[in-house]
Amino acid sequence: MSKRGGAAAELDGAVDAFLDYAATERGLARKTIEAYARDLTAFTRFALERGTRAPGKLAEPLVRAHVVALADRGLSPRSQARALAAVRGFLRFLALRGTLSADPARNLRIRRPPSRLPHALGAKDVDALLADPSQPERRGLRNVALLELLYACGLRVSEAVTLRGAQLNLEAGFVTVMGKGGKERVVPLGRAARAALEAYFARERPGLLRGRASPFVFIGPGGRPLTRQAVWKLVKRRAGGAGLAGRVSPHTLRHTFATHLLGGGADLRVVQTLLGHADIATTQIYTHVTPGRLREVHRRHHPRA
Repeated sequence: MSKRGGAAAELDGAVDAFLDYAATERGLARKTIEAYARDLTAFTRFALERGTRAPGKLAEPLVRAHVVALADRGLSPRSQARALAAVRGFLRFLALRGTLSADPARNLRIRRPPSRLPHALGAKDVDALLADPSQPERRGLRNVALLELLYACGLRVSEAVTLRGAQLNLEAGFVTVMGKGGKERVVPLGRAARAALEAYFARERPGLLRGRASPFVFIGPGGRPLTRQAVWKLVKRRAGGAGLAGRVSPHTLRHTFATHLLGGGADLRVVQTLLGHADIATTQIYTHVTPGRLREVHRRHHPRA
């Protein structure tokens, strides 16, 4: 974090210590740490503007005023909740370390943003997305293998582009995924993804490498690993070719993976493990039930249906 002079040094030092703690002891992901750093920079700037220069002087009225200021800036309830989560964690850390006698945010509440149901594709839409595109693709086998893997395993796009060959066991049919915070999970591949990966490795990847070596599974020209942006563009192009309306992204396939598993009767705890969610509450957003599914269950199980 950049220093803003002597007045800010003590607050900045406390924030830096918290971010180190969050990264090393709590194992939070790099992007989460970066978001916390941005939110806490705004909070400490707000504190300095109101004359609070020491971490031990941070108090509940200041935190409340900061939340009001966020709302006045036009931030959505969701963005306010995210910013407050960073401040809560920071103040809790200061209280645990003894810098504060008590956590000044412990009684602070904010209106929770409404839960948004994740967008998932139907089975026919997935088939259309994964089918041969209307226009020939130079990297067709790689692209199919990538899309099959995203849907079969529910990988985050960051997990897919950093996937290494050593993490794949095609013979046994599973992939070892390194998720957020360095947490490891094992996910079955399924027949379709396994076959697509085998075809890509045998018939297309050697030509992309041109004699070079790369530990990464999905590569582009020169053997360089694919970027997140490249995968996003691929999915958008495929979705357009398949005639899929609405927003479709790589994460849509992760949502679809979870929704289809739960719709097929999978246990919520199993889906939590496969997705790599630390908290089952995160997985519960996928438990929404479609009207068609409700009618089917009612018809099959109610005695007077």
